[in-house]
Amino acid sequence: MVRHSSAALAKIHIAKKDLGLDEATYRSLLMRITGKDSAGQMSEPQRESVLTEMRRLGWKPKSGGKLRPTSSKPYVRLMYAIAKNIDKTGYWKLPYKDALRAFVKAETGIDNPEWLTFEQASPVIEALKTIERRA
Repeated sequence: MVRHSSAALAKIHIAKKDLGLDEATYRSLLMRITGKDSAGQMSEPQRESVLTEMRRLGWKPKSGGKLRPTSSKPYVRLMYAIAKNIDKTGYWKLPYKDALRAFVKAETGIDNPEWLTFEQASPVIEALKTIERRA
């Protein structure tokens, strides 16, 4: 069977962790519900059945408000990670995501880190690293 990633597959792994299931218990649950011991080999309906059972066992999915997709650009993810580390020091006066956007705008004239090319982002990353070391 070809493996496809899905939101249900990710939720199964989150639920496994949240429920504190060890590997043997997890595999046993999968076998009991679907006859397969790997969520990656399941169809979407089978994955949904597993999630239903995990909810019955007490798993409650977290509704984290509005979720933003993670950037597909590693250098953008790095900028957010550094900005978040800086935020832990109390350096930013705004929430770190807003602060990063303002910092990028001041440094490059571009409103959103996602719109930067690697060449534009590199000096911003170095500036953030300098702030991080000082903070």
